[in-house]
Amino acid sequence: MSLTRLSLAQFRSWPRLDLALDADPLAIFGPNGSGKTNILEAVSMLAPGRGLRAAAAPDQARQGKGAGWRIRAAIGDRDVETTAPPGQARQVTIDAKAVPQTALGRLLRVIWLVPAMDRLWTDAPETRRRFLDRVTLSLLPDHAETALAYDKAMRERNRLLKDQVADPGWYRALEAQMAEAGAALTRNRLEAIARIAAAQDETGGFPAARLALLPGEGHADDPEPDSIAARLAAMRGRDLAAGRSLTGPHRADLGAHWGPQDMPAALSSTGEQKALLLSLVLANARALSDQPVVLLLDEVAAHLDADRRAALYDRIAALPAQSLLTGTGPELFEAFGTRARRLRVAKPDGIASQAQEML
Repeated sequence: MSLTRLSLAQFRSWPRLDLALDADPLAIFGPNGSGKTNILEAVSMLAPGRGLRAAAAPDQARQGKGAGWRIRAAIGDRDVETTAPPGQARQVTIDAKAVPQTALGRLLRVIWLVPAMDRLWTDAPETRRRFLDRVTLSLLPDHAETALAYDKAMRERNRLLKDQVADPGWYRALEAQMAEAGAALTRNRLEAIARIAAAQDETGGFPAARLALLPGEGHADDPEPDSIAARLAAMRGRDLAAGRSLTGPHRADLGAHWGPQDMPAALSSTGEQKALLLSLVLANARALSDQPVVLLLDEVAAHLDADRRAALYDRIAALPAQSLLTGTGPELFEAFGTRARRLRVAKPDGIASQAQEML
């Protein structure tokens, strides 16, 4: 068991919330606007990054941008706190010692699926790239530092390009950094794709997919630093005209085909796309069987028929992970039976969400 306690203060709609958690799935239900998703978002902030809504820290404060918030958690025997004091950047401590956000990824692997992700296969490549990087980060926590190193070098190169600096001497060191970090990024993504593919299970109505790292227009599947550096040097003229870097792993895309017809995910029905996405999220959790994992599924039951809900709950109950799910009513979780706990939440005064009772 990994996450045993969650405490919120002034986070989103919650002035205060204290939850004790165990290994059983937790089904959180209540009317729209009662703060269910906010609980999941708080858990997602125990991972590096901006959480499941990708929100800036000031926007998560219950009392507005000028206020602050705090999340405390017990993860195994470690005490974790992440806060956003008024007017300051988000801060993280583990056992009362300040650490970078990336340290969170080594304590707890947090995976989520939210309704906005239903458009994953038809959205822009950037959306699929972010999804792939979250999967990769869950499997390879050092991926965060690699991505930061690449982004920093690329931003500096883009600044030179925007300023129309033509002297090659200004570019060589930055391109060497981009090449080393970019090759590592690509190797990490390829490893993550292979591990997810190996962990897929087609039973229960959730199809397995043939996944691929697509190069897009920027040779984004190249894992060799020397060829990346040579390409960046060769592309300087074109990049100068565009004012930005047009080649590299920041142009990557994730492809998915499934079934005997090798159907592209983007051409599948809405229901098939949802089932495929669920299959990948479950495979992600399964691939982390040796790590503490929390799986967050927001309003997932509302989009499935009764048979597929029951199949999903069977799969969740069998996972080596903690799971938190949300839905509008308890009937959505009946197929769990006694395998899950329930938490009813409400918004009695129209202002502050309140946890009513644990069932």
